[in-house]
Amino acid sequence: MAHRLTEPAAPFHTHDVANQAPPLEGRNLFEDNAPLVEALEREGGAWALERAREVGAAWGGEPLRWGFEANENPPRLKAFDRYGNRIDEVEFHRAWHDLMALATRHELHSLAWTASEPGAHVARTALYLTATQAEGGFACPITMTFAAVPALRAQPDLAAEWEPRLTATRYDPVLRRPADKAGALCGMAMTEKQGGSDVRANTTIARPLDGDGEYELTGHKWFCSAPMCDLFLVLAQAPAGLSCFALPRILPDGTRNAFALQRLKDKLGNRSNASSEIELHGAWAQLVGEPGRGVPAIIEMVGHTRLDCVIGTAAGMRWGVANATWHAAHRRAFGRRLADQPVMRNVLADLALESEAATALAMRLARAYDEAPHDERAAQLKRLGTAIAKYWVCKRGPGHAFEALECLGGNGYVEESGMPRLYREMPLQSIWEGSGNVMALDVLRALRRGAGGDGILEAFFDELDEAVGADARLDAFAAALRDQLADPAALEPRARRVVESMALALQGSLLVRHAPAAVADAFCAARLSGGGLQYGTLPAGADLEAIVARHTPRAR
Repeated sequence: MAHRLTEPAAPFHTHDVANQAPPLEGRNLFEDNAPLVEALEREGGAWALERAREVGAAWGGEPLRWGFEANENPPRLKAFDRYGNRIDEVEFHRAWHDLMALATRHELHSLAWTASEPGAHVARTALYLTATQAEGGFACPITMTFAAVPALRAQPDLAAEWEPRLTATRYDPVLRRPADKAGALCGMAMTEKQGGSDVRANTTIARPLDGDGEYELTGHKWFCSAPMCDLFLVLAQAPAGLSCFALPRILPDGTRNAFALQRLKDKLGNRSNASSEIELHGAWAQLVGEPGRGVPAIIEMVGHTRLDCVIGTAAGMRWGVANATWHAAHRRAFGRRLADQPVMRNVLADLALESEAATALAMRLARAYDEAPHDERAAQLKRLGTAIAKYWVCKRGPGHAFEALECLGGNGYVEESGMPRLYREMPLQSIWEGSGNVMALDVLRALRRGAGGDGILEAFFDELDEAVGADARLDAFAAALRDQLADPAALEPRARRVVESMALALQGSLLVRHAPAAVADAFCAARLSGGGLQYGTLPAGADLEAIVARHTPRAR
């Protein structure tokens, strides 16, 4: 006979929760980020401080949940309706639309083009870096829409038609004829199966029509980012050679363009966003720029998307540091907080250094973008600095996310923490718009052209020289770098190492000039003087406590 309990069952004390960090939510993501607050003022965007605070408060709340929901419910391709008609639509969870609506309302796609105050790129960078901590996927169409504006300006009639809609603050996800739609988003379709980064190998054909600058495009695009957009910049082979075209999803008469979605990509990360393969079957498009000059026509878009890869990586690094330091400030092991353990404190400080250096570089580049139209030196720094930062900052992203995840231990390995999503997202920033070798070679290309006398290398060293005499280690590192770059034609086998050194010198110069002494000293000691290969190998004497305190979200 089964034994029967005569006393009531005890409460489930095994489920009492102790020694866990409270949720990192309901925060102001801008105010928590001291290096970003300082950089916004320093680089010329002080007028946007209140806007940045508003954005920080908004994205530290519900959007954190939307990010989880949008990734747990990824987009689905709906190629046909119930009757068998081809409709080529992508269905998204409501959380995706919430993210997109908030992003456009905060002008993450447009502020650089619509603000009347100086420092518009700096201000927009601060907002974008703040918001994309909550989720990275929605940034893809936001970035492409932002970056399409300068490319379209090469064709004034197209710019007049599309720019007011691409910079509108209204998000309208419904496909409808252009005349009935206030806001619009822009995507891009350059990559093909046989070419990848080698876009000159593209086989999509552009056949001229009778209309001035009108063409029919036929071909297959291996990657079309954000296929739900209203407009796409596309590269295709015209009679004069590779050319750039603006291709709308919906034609002016309200009918669908000959644009067929073949499948959505099953990606490592960026899963809330849709990426696709498409077929163009005589799709109507308009020429952007000159025939046969497709790469120069789209290069402004590419440059601005590369800038956003740097900013997005800096945002991911900041979110990783925020989570790691927050967890360590509340979790106890072996009789004391993790943040008080010397080895853990070294790791946290090292991660914080990387994050601050990335933020400082992103914000300095943004100022170069603001100044470039009227300052040749700034234009040269913009050109070279973007390629350097895109290579180095984005390369550092995945390892940084992994180390931040490990700071949370098993808690960080589960999806509910958000850290696995951050880890999967980071490689995208390095691969998109030019992977490592492409970016390293792009730096060398710029240097070779500079050897002809345009002064691009001098502009780079002018920036480094702003910190001359402030730190002997930086001075020595810069002098050695100058010797390495004496013969740009001989650099290709060492391209990655050279670009790495250029990035470290640039970051070191910025931190020595602008960061607290504890940050600058530790960076120069660890990055410019032969430090360890892993995070958490800062040398003795570094003020770890001050660095960690600077980057830890404050208790409220």
